[in-house]
Amino acid sequence: MGKGYVYDSEMSVFTDSISGVKITKLTNYLAHNFHTYFTNNGWYEQNSKLLLVSDRGNCSNLYSLELKTGKLTQLTNFTINDDARIQGTYINPTKKEAYFTFNDKIIALNLDTLEEEEIFTLPNGYIYSSLSCTADGENLCFGLREDLSHRIHSNLSNGYVGFKEVEAARPHTQICMLHLQTNTMNVIHEENRWIGHINTSPTQPHLLSFCHEGPWSRVDHRMWVMDISKNQVWKLRDGYPNQFAGHEYWHDDGIHIGFHGFTESVARKDGKFLGSIKYDNTNLEEYDFPYQNMHIHSNDSSMIVGDGQQASAYGNTNSDCIYLWKKVNDDLEGPRILCKHRGSFHTQKVHVHPRFSPDGKKVLFTSDMDGYANVYLVDVPSFEKLPMMDEIE
Repeated sequence: MGKGYVYDSEMSVFTDSISGVKITKLTNYLAHNFHTYFTNNGWYEQNSKLLLVSDRGNCSNLYSLELKTGKLTQLTNFTINDDARIQGTYINPTKKEAYFTFNDKIIALNLDTLEEEEIFTLPNGYIYSSLSCTADGENLCFGLREDLSHRIHSNLSNGYVGFKEVEAARPHTQICMLHLQTNTMNVIHEENRWIGHINTSPTQPHLLSFCHEGPWSRVDHRMWVMDISKNQVWKLRDGYPNQFAGHEYWHDDGIHIGFHGFTESVARKDGKFLGSIKYDNTNLEEYDFPYQNMHIHSNDSSMIVGDGQQASAYGNTNSDCIYLWKKVNDDLEGPRILCKHRGSFHTQKVHVHPRFSPDGKKVLFTSDMDGYANVYLVDVPSFEKLPMMDEIE
């Protein structure tokens, strides 16, 4: 159809079979549709629009959904042979511009005019890692990782093929910072480790987090923080042997970081935990829970959402659900079931990746419950009205 084409609304509403909450299905097309990565806020224009990705037309393109009308506008015009990594698109917090990688380029997309500008070219021998924009909107931070494809077969987006092998190879990786006004680039950190998940703080322009990528129990340490202004790097949540935490994300305050993990220690309940910590390793809040999540998200520490995978401790089959936890009197209550997601997690496109809306009143997620991935938005009612796990057979 092409850039600028507007699709009529595909939205429909249904009621969840367990909790009875209202779920709005935002897309409905015989191709995969999914939202941006869960650490990247896809809402923009006073939260009236949402960035989505769709494979309609036999290739992945970026779309803007108008939440009031359901109309879907195509923003890019890639073809089937293009290498556009648009699930990781990041919106500039101070202007209507979004960034993604396309073949060997970083592209800046004007969200009003849909004009595209090439702002960086990949150097020989490297591939892109994730990117994000600093809170002041002035800089783009991204990773460059040594390209090992000539000796290691990998397909990381589809089954994590080569995941262990790439980590073990210790590829040279750089964290780069591109000044968007002058187009000057500086390498702000580098090491012979696979670095991923480069996430800037949403409020502190000098802070970012990153991870040592690979199987969590095999890397030296997963979660790291960097103070760009001081060129200082340190481990986050250090000093807990045989405990492996990750899928880190910033809270809205830009100071605390949420995470979940598992441990080989028998002292913790079923070996799983979730929590948050301040970037300087103070104010740790952590809770045990007997459920397997692929990802969690929260705007702060008061309410947490997770995409459950199994709940064998309760002996029931309601494993494929969106769960909520609520902080009450310095303890974490739950989980309670928000809704079924029935997602397969088969590839990165169909990961559920739940994320709260900016006001915390809805949860956005992707699911291939109907065969193809589509994007859903579910209302969050009073926590106490939701069924608990042990109430459901």
